[in-house]
Amino acid sequence: MKKIISTSDAPAALGPYSQAVRVGSTIYCAGQIPLDPKTGQIVAGGIDLQTRRVLDNITAVLKAEGLTFENIAKTTIFLVDLADFQTVNEIYGSYFKQAPPARSTVQVAALPKGARVEIEAIAVAGDGSSSTEVAADTSG
Repeated sequence: MKKIISTSDAPAALGPYSQAVRVGSTIYCAGQIPLDPKTGQIVAGGIDLQTRRVLDNITAVLKAEGLTFENIAKTTIFLVDLADFQTVNEIYGSYFKQAPPARSTVQVAALPKGARVEIEAIAVAGDGSSSTEVAADTSG
């Protein structure tokens, strides 16, 4: 059974999709572009401001389910120009204090409304434990 997640603190969907869907303990967040949730417009400014807006939108969606960036297991970043990667990567890293999620980054031809960045996330609601396990290759 799936639960639709919606919050007015993140931009409304631009089409027939949900901001996020929860199935069991897994939350699938739709890709967020740098829309201001109040105006519905792309934020003015460069890739740095767009990236922060995208990550703040993801924060709002997660918060609607009582989750944080610590719950994110996987993200995908879509960039119109891979030359923006370093700036996006620095800002992205500042949102993950420890044990960052798995991630893919791809360049795309275009994004909705002329955005330069879009990020989607998959999060997992924890069992109340705050520990993160880190696997290491011990094969020698």
